[in-house]
Amino acid sequence: MKKNVIKKGVLPAFTVSALSLAIGAVAQEAGSDGFALNKPIEEVVVVGRLKSSAENVVIERLEQEVAIDFLTSEAIGRVGDSTVAAALRRVPGVTLVDDKYVFVRGLGERYSSTLLNGAVVPSPDLSRSVIPLDIFPTSIVESLAVQKVHSADMPAAFGGGSVDIRTKGIPTDLVFNIEIGSGMNTESDGDFLSYEGGGDDAWGKDDGTRALSPALTQALRTYGGSFDRNDILAEMRKTNPNATISDAEAVNRQLATELYRKINVYEVSGDPDFSAEANLGNRFYLGDAEETEFGFLAGIAYDSQWRNKKSVSRSVTESEEVDVKNETTQNVSLTANLGFGLRLNEDHYIETTSLYLRNTDDKISITDKYDLDKPFSVGSNSDRVFKLRYEQRELEIHQIRGEHKFGEASRELFGSEALAIFEGLGFDWFYSDSESTTEIPNEVSVQSNHQFGSPSVTTVVRDSSSADYRFTDLEDQVESYGWEVNMPLTTRDWAFEVSGGAEYWQKVRTYQQTQFGLGSVSAPNEALTGPLAMVYGDRNILDQDLGYQVAVAGSNSESYLAANRVDAYYGKFDITWQETWRVVAGLRYEDYQQVGLTWDPLDFTGIPIVTSESGGQEAIAKELQDAVFTNDDTYTSLAATYMRPGFFAEDFQLRFGYSETTVRPDLREISKASYIDPITGALVFGNPDVTPAQFKNYDVRAEWFFSNGDNLTASLFYKDINDPIEQFQAAAGDTNTAVEIINAESATITGVELEFMKDLGDVSSKLMPFFLQGNLTLLDTELVAGSKADAPTNPTRDLVGASNYSANLILGYDAPNEQHSATLSYNVFGERLYFAGRNGEPDAYEQPFNSLDATYSYYPTEAIIVKLKLKNILDESLQIERDNVVTFSEDVGQSLSASVQYQF
Repeated sequence: MKKNVIKKGVLPAFTVSALSLAIGAVAQEAGSDGFALNKPIEEVVVVGRLKSSAENVVIERLEQEVAIDFLTSEAIGRVGDSTVAAALRRVPGVTLVDDKYVFVRGLGERYSSTLLNGAVVPSPDLSRSVIPLDIFPTSIVESLAVQKVHSADMPAAFGGGSVDIRTKGIPTDLVFNIEIGSGMNTESDGDFLSYEGGGDDAWGKDDGTRALSPALTQALRTYGGSFDRNDILAEMRKTNPNATISDAEAVNRQLATELYRKINVYEVSGDPDFSAEANLGNRFYLGDAEETEFGFLAGIAYDSQWRNKKSVSRSVTESEEVDVKNETTQNVSLTANLGFGLRLNEDHYIETTSLYLRNTDDKISITDKYDLDKPFSVGSNSDRVFKLRYEQRELEIHQIRGEHKFGEASRELFGSEALAIFEGLGFDWFYSDSESTTEIPNEVSVQSNHQFGSPSVTTVVRDSSSADYRFTDLEDQVESYGWEVNMPLTTRDWAFEVSGGAEYWQKVRTYQQTQFGLGSVSAPNEALTGPLAMVYGDRNILDQDLGYQVAVAGSNSESYLAANRVDAYYGKFDITWQETWRVVAGLRYEDYQQVGLTWDPLDFTGIPIVTSESGGQEAIAKELQDAVFTNDDTYTSLAATYMRPGFFAEDFQLRFGYSETTVRPDLREISKASYIDPITGALVFGNPDVTPAQFKNYDVRAEWFFSNGDNLTASLFYKDINDPIEQFQAAAGDTNTAVEIINAESATITGVELEFMKDLGDVSSKLMPFFLQGNLTLLDTELVAGSKADAPTNPTRDLVGASNYSANLILGYDAPNEQHSATLSYNVFGERLYFAGRNGEPDAYEQPFNSLDATYSYYPTEAIIVKLKLKNILDESLQIERDNVVTFSEDVGQSLSASVQYQF
């Protein structure tokens, strides 16, 4: 019998230890594929290159117990996608949102999980536990596996699907290659916004220039987390009874000078795009018998680019309410990987992977806001916002895994034929330790009024917090390990395999945000007009007559501690009859524990836990109880495959799948406190009463594989979701956008997927060098909001982010002389719900984006590859509509890049 036990208010042992580690750190601060040795070395052969890579995954697809789609490194390189996120939109049923979040079969990012070589890894996302896939460059990828039907060996948190990023393994021979490239974008061919940054910005690392100064950190401790002049005076009088309020104000002004204020925004020419990559690897035989092998693979990659974006946001009701935003982003990516492999004999090998990723966005934007008093049509005056945001994301992963089989080599090693009964017994294991961090050492926003003219005049608003400073740090640590034992048995007509295993992972997350306001309520316009570095310069700030002050801003309830742990055990029974029918039945048990607490990093008086009610220690104890969430559940899965060679193709399979899965709330969503989503800017209300969403998944897939490499796949799937977790718009004051986390009543998804590859040489001999590959997904989704939603405009609607259709089409060309290859790729998604309205406000829909890209490769020698890429040939732009009004548009521009690779 299936059981589902949800417990609140019980503190598991892991919670106490995890929070002890996190709070201790806070107090201190406040106070791929396996070792594929038999895989042939990749050759520089042009003819059928993408078709060959597609054919290589056919065998793996046929052997899988459930439906899995693969994307190989060759296919990714062929179409020219630079990140895992961009590459995955080529997979049937997968769409990309915000260039980083993957939606699988119409379900948002919370319903899709990401693994690295089968292990759970942390996320550097500031407000979500999901991994933004734009941080993974495709240069480290051997293949991507998208599993859309659940099996017992996968985590039960499985909604739309699971993405497994398989990193490059140990080579079979000497590998050495170097690649250098450059590029440009049509929207970024002019001047760029910039400011005076740090000395290590070219490497995507702040050198401390922007960081919170030691003097401010010490002052926060000294004055109890407040820079109010009365609090400063009270502390001063402990050692100087004669101190005055003027002395406290002088201390405050001095502290204000510790903030980084070289924030003049100006235009520069920028640097051209630059990318470089190098890889070195080899394999060696150890000993005379050449049974033991050792190999390694090391690589490093660097990428830097400047991009301009111009966007326009418009009110759906007032045509004069317009925001025009010009933004420059300097992105730097640095990747390093190192792997080792040891094969003892044909039965045993061990492999390690170490991966370091750094991805940094330095964003500078100027937003002009217009309204009825300052109409956009005139453009003579605007409310102008300057914003600087330096976000540095890092991910460090260390993994070791092994595969062991009791075969002939093992029998010879032990020297006993009595052990032959264990023939085929397998044991696989892995261990992964990883950490991700996100640092925003200085996010600055300045409010001002701007008068257009010759010359233009910018005046900072007269406000005590006209300049908003935020310092943000996130640390996410994950430990994960698991093992599986499998035993095959074979008779004349039957093949059996019994397998079982266990998995464990624990995640501890610390998020800290500190906010300051800097400004003056009494300074004259003359002092507030001019370059920002002068307005907030030492001369102005230290002048007591101008009234500048710095204050600790915000409620400090944005910081939080969170941890979760999963203990999982599973078993599977796999039976095949006469290579015609295969049935796999699985059962998975998971014990899930989670805790999320809001804390105040500026509370130096005791335990810095933020409570929703007053009451001292009792309130803290109650907050701890309410913050705990446990879920004890068992999940079933069943897959059946009918195999009939020669049914309109050399290989034919008809698959049936059924599974029960769940999706749990994110780490901070069970907290009562509200927080500002750093990505959307919306005020998000947590909800401790949110329960896991329960899924029933049904899938039918027919697969035809032809001897010439052609293939055709057709899938039909249906998902019945009970208590889906959704964000609904909530009531908010002023112009703020607020959302709340609730369980909707129900949701259903019905979809059809079609996928094919066709060699056009079968159509005409003149088309022999060409092939066509594509896929199409049709979706119908429905969500019933239920009684918990606050006055939704449409109580029954589509799921957010779900497109009613998405399509990919790739036309490839391989020259007969093996010196040229080209690919034309097209991707489109249908209109999809971007934001659901409330209280009669219209829903917002993201409009279709027709992406047409082209790549061309030239192979002058076997060692040299020259590649050209052209993105967004149709020059499409992003658009969001509400009630047939374009409320947001952003120009993307066309991108051109070129690279040269030398490989030994």
